[in-house]
Amino acid sequence: MDTTALRSAYKKFLDVATTPGLGEAADGGWNADQVLAHVLSVDAAAAAVALGVVSGARPTFDNRICLDRWNLDRIIAEHSGRAGLITHVRHQAAVLCDIADQLSEQTAAVLVPSFLMSGDELVLDQPLALADLVNGLAEKHVPGHTRQLADLRP
Repeated sequence: MDTTALRSAYKKFLDVATTPGLGEAADGGWNADQVLAHVLSVDAAAAAVALGVVSGARPTFDNRICLDRWNLDRIIAEHSGRAGLITHVRHQAAVLCDIADQLSEQTAAVLVPSFLMSGDELVLDQPLALADLVNGLAEKHVPGHTRQLADLRP
C-alpha cells in the first residue's frame, strides 16, 4: 500500500496538536487530550487488524472502545501530559504506516467486518477492504480530528 497520504495526514494532525494553549471544545466535546487518545486508540486497533489479517486471522474492526470516555481517560492517564500523548501518537502512527507499507495487494483487499460509530451515529456496519479501512484514516478520520483540534485553538 502507498501510505503517502496517511503519513501526510498525520504530519498535519501532529503539527496542530503541538499548538500551545489548545482549549476546551465550546460544544462540550472532546478536549485535545481526548482527541489524541482517540486517535491513538484507533491507530492501535487498525494496526492490530492489519497484523491479524497478515497472520491469517479474521479480525473485526469496531471503533466503539475508541469512543469510550473511560477508555480515553485511561489512555490519557498513562501518559505524562500532552507531550507524552503526542509522542505516543507519533510512534503509533509510524507503526501503522509501516505495517500498511508492507501489505500486499492481495492482503490489502481482504474484507474486514467493520462497525464504525461517530458519537451516537452509526457510520458503517459492513465488511470493508483492509486498504479502505487504512485509506479512510487518511481521507476522513485524521483530517477530521485535525480540524477538531484546530477548532480548540485560542
